Order: sequence, then C-alpha cells, then structure tokens
Amino acid sequence: MDKSKIISVACRTIALQADAVRNLESFVNEGFAEVVQAIVSSRGRLIISGIGKSAIVAQKIVATLNSTGSPAVFMHAADAIHGDLGIIQKEDIVMIISKSGNSPEIKMLIPLVRNMGNKLIGMAGDMNSSLATQSDWVINTSVSQEACPNNLAPTTSTTAQMVMGDALAICLMEMKGFRSEDFARFHPGGALGKKLFLRVSDLIALNARPSVKPDTGIRDVIVEITRSRLGTVAVIGEREEIAGIITDGDIRRMMEKNTAIDTLKASDIMGRTPKRIHAAALAAEALNVMRENNISQLLVEEEGKYRGVIHLHDVIREGIL
Repeated sequence: MDKSKIISVACRTIALQADAVRNLESFVNEGFAEVVQAIVSSRGRLIISGIGKSAIVAQKIVATLNSTGSPAVFMHAADAIHGDLGIIQKEDIVMIISKSGNSPEIKMLIPLVRNMGNKLIGMAGDMNSSLATQSDWVINTSVSQEACPNNLAPTTSTTAQMVMGDALAICLMEMKGFRSEDFARFHPGGALGKKLFLRVSDLIALNARPSVKPDTGIRDVIVEITRSRLGTVAVIGEREEIAGIITDGDIRRMMEKNTAIDTLKASDIMGRTPKRIHAAALAAEALNVMRENNISQLLVEEEGKYRGVIHLHDVIREGIL
C-alpha cells in the first residue's frame, strides 16, 4: 500500500468516527437527563459492566467518573456471573455497556441484576436488544457502520460509547458543582496534580530568604545576592514590607555606570515596583506571572510582609512547566 492510500484510509476512518460522534447529539434526550438525575440522587455507587471491547470502555468511564467526583466500580460481565455480583450493593445503580446488547454473558447478567432489585442503565447500540428492552433507562450509542473495512471490529461503536460516557461524566460534574479544587484533591501526583495543588509557600520553604534594608551598602547587597544564589534580593522596610528589589542584572548595570560604588545604598538602585505574588497562590500562577513579564523570580508576600523568593528553577524542578 503506497503512502497516498494509507493517508486515504486513515482519513476515511477519522471521518466515519467523526460522523458517528456528531450523530450522538440526537440520542441525548430526556431519557439521558433522567439517567444523570438518577445517578446524582443515588446514595450508592455506579457499577459499570461490559464484555470484550465494551469492558475496556467501561473501565475508562469508571476511571473518569472516579476522578471527577462520581464513585464508580468496574465489574466484568463474565466475572459477574462467577461470583463478582457481590460487588453490587443495595443502593447501587448498574450500567451495562454493549454494542449488540445480546451477548450471552449480557443476557445472563440482566435478570440477575433485576432480581437483586437494582436499577439498570443500558448503553446499547441496538434498541431492540435484550439490554435495551429490559433496562430501566437506555443510552443509545447506535452507529451506522464500523470504521473497520469489514464492518466487524469494534471501532466506531467503541468511540461512541466512550464519548457518551464522557458526556455522562461531565454532566455529573456540572450537577455536583465539581470544582478545580476538588479535581486537585483526586490528582495529587504528577505534573497535573502539582499544577492544581502545589502552592508558592510549598516551593519557597527550602529557599534562602535574601533581604537588605534601603540603607544597606552596595557591597553588602552583592554579598547577600551571592549568598542566596537566587539572583535577587528584596529590599524591605521597617515593618518587613517589600520596598523594592535588586537583581544581579541591576548590579551589573550599576557597575557599568559607576566606578565608585562605596557611597551607594540599596535604595539608590532598587526597583520600586517589583513583581510579587502571595504565598498562598498556586505555583502554576507564579509561573504564568513570570512568563508574562519575562522574569525568572518573584518576591513572595503574605499579610503585607516579605516571605521569600520563588525562582523559575523551583517551578521547573517540580515538573510544572
């Protein structure tokens, strides 16, 4: 197969799936809304089951729901009829995902769930199937054809299931008022968690806290900048408020203009409107301020008092970039 043919096949596959996703809007109706309302009002969990590729989709939907504040548990349909039905508790709602809705394991599982007294949601691609006709609510994920050239391998159908699962999760987030702060609590690890959770105060805890007074001599200012290894020093007033900032760049520019520096004080060369950030701000916010102003450090304050310096290197070290 030449390159042009490969590109053509790939584009056709994407187009087929895109069309199927667009068609899902026609299946989002009052029944879908009732499913969302039932899950929100339930005092139990959402148990999601499936077989084959649908089981893999079910696991992904469960992961999305759990990370966005809606407790969910995956139960494989084959394992369910061999002991895993014990996962289901009295208050739980069960959702079964299946393209055909008539797989042997699915047909066996449906009456078992019904006999336990739990409400059943069917996500099916055939509205005349056992799953669709025996469920309390049905989410339609019908597709006209699979992207597979033989119209056999689950491709477009699993995409439709995945998208409908995402739509369900986002609706639940909206109804529950799930915020970025809540998301951060469930994602404390990795770069994503740090962007949502790590604060400026966490990063400056181990840093030096370089500072001088407005009347400090320039030689002592240089010593303080060198000692801290942060490339800057805060000039603070009598009440520990930030009065200004001196960077190593300020020192170099000062030495280019002056040969006699012994008479100069910190107040003579300091910048009087330094960029600053509150200690409680997110580290990601500090990064944005540094980027917007093309600087590598920010002075940190809390309750009107100087608390330290956050450097670009601190943010890079934590993998937030």
